[in-house]
Formats: sequence, C-alpha cells, structure tokens
Amino acid sequence: MLGSAALLRALDAFAFSSALVACAAAALAAAASRALGFAPEPELLALAFCGTVVVYCIDRLRDLARDGGTSPLRSAFVASHRNAMRAAAVVCACGAVTAGALAGARVVAVAGAVAALGFAHRRLKRFIWLKPFYVSGCWVAVVVGLPAAAASANGSLDLRRLSFAVAIVGASVHANVVLSNLRDSEGLAMRIGARRAHGAALAFCGVAFALALLGPREMHALAALPLAMSAAVAGFRQGERYGGLVVDGALLVGGVASRLLGP
Repeated sequence: MLGSAALLRALDAFAFSSALVACAAAALAAAASRALGFAPEPELLALAFCGTVVVYCIDRLRDLARDGGTSPLRSAFVASHRNAMRAAAVVCACGAVTAGALAGARVVAVAGAVAALGFAHRRLKRFIWLKPFYVSGCWVAVVVGLPAAAASANGSLDLRRLSFAVAIVGASVHANVVLSNLRDSEGLAMRIGARRAHGAALAFCGVAFALALLGPREMHALAALPLAMSAAVAGFRQGERYGGLVVDGALLVGGVASRLLGP
C-alpha cells in the first residue's frame, strides 16, 4: 500500500512539475530531427527541455489561483513546491541560454518567438477560440521548428520532409490540446461539446497517422505519435491525473517510440 502511494506521489511530481511535458518536448524534437534527416543535436534537445520547463513553471506559478478550479491536484502540488519550481525555472533558464548560444542565431530566433508567446499565455488563453491553435503552434515550433532552424543554417533542410513533419506533429499535438481543454469548463472543447471534441481529437490523430504512412519514408516512424495519442483518446477519462499522465504522457511515449523506430 505504501509502495503504491509513493509511486502515485512520484508520478504526480513528474506530471505536475512540468518534467513530463519537458521530456516530451525533447523526445519529439529528437524524433523530428531524425525525420528531417539528421542526428539530434544535444543543444537543441537541451533547449527544448529547458525552455519548456521555464515557460510551464512560470505559467503555473503565476496563474495558481485561477488554475485551482480546473486543476486542483496540480495547483496543490505547485503551492506546496513553489520554491523548488522557482529554482527549477532559474536553473533551466540558464540552461536554455547556454544551449541557445551553442545552437546559433536562427534557433534562438525561433525559441525567442515561442518564449514570448509562452510568457503571454496568461493573457492569451482568455481568447478561447485562439488558445488551442497557438498552443499547438508553439509546440510545433519547438519540436519541429528548432531542428528545422538548425538544418536551414547548414543548408540541409528538405522542405517536403519539413511540411510532412509539421503536419504530422501538429495534428497529433492538436489532439492533445483538445483533450486537455476538456477539463476547462470555459474552454473551446467544452463549448463544442465533449462528444464532438473527442471526435475531433480522434480525427486529427487519423490525419496524422495517414500522413505519416503516405509521406516520405523518413516520416513512417512518426506514425507512433498519433497511435499513442489515439490510445489516450480512446480511453479518455475526465480525471486530472488522466490528463496529466496519460494524455500528456502519450506525447512522451509517441516521441520516444518515433525516435527509436526512426532511420
């Protein structure tokens, strides 16, 4: 019994501290790098991980009071670990700056644009019709845009591969965002109805899967991402832990699988 309780606390910490989504960002950036035709660069993965921690930690600390209604478990965790999350944000900010300096100006430009949107999230998320799209866009910019920026600096970017990678990752991430918003009574997903939102999420996964199979050979491994997200959609539960661990965890599982299966 104690072992189960300790495991649950560890999983909560992994999800609610932003570590899970940061690992997902790094894994997806590695998978996208391979799909674009080159080995993942350590500084890009570090930038994706550290930048995600910074943006998510700051957002959760700043919006703690408002998040209490839709994410009470996460809000309680953040309230109990404020100092640790502040420290993590500072350390990862230093890591992001260092990684950006190593990655080059084009990568920094993409990361800077995403960071600006991320820090404005507290105000932007009030526009419920816009939120799902700019959140998905930011994720795509990080996990596909950063590797693409690095490749373009070296003159090795294949635009056809890039188009497929953007579409596959974008559709899969958008399915994640739709499911995540089902816990928000004021969100777009609930405005259109839970049933339609589930259908839309599954449709996005289907489109991503089809594109992965029909696209260039390098895209085939990315099919693992919409497959993982489809499983999260099929078993969807309204609980906060399901959203934090399973829905977001599908991005991590899909990213790792795509990287392992990649060329």
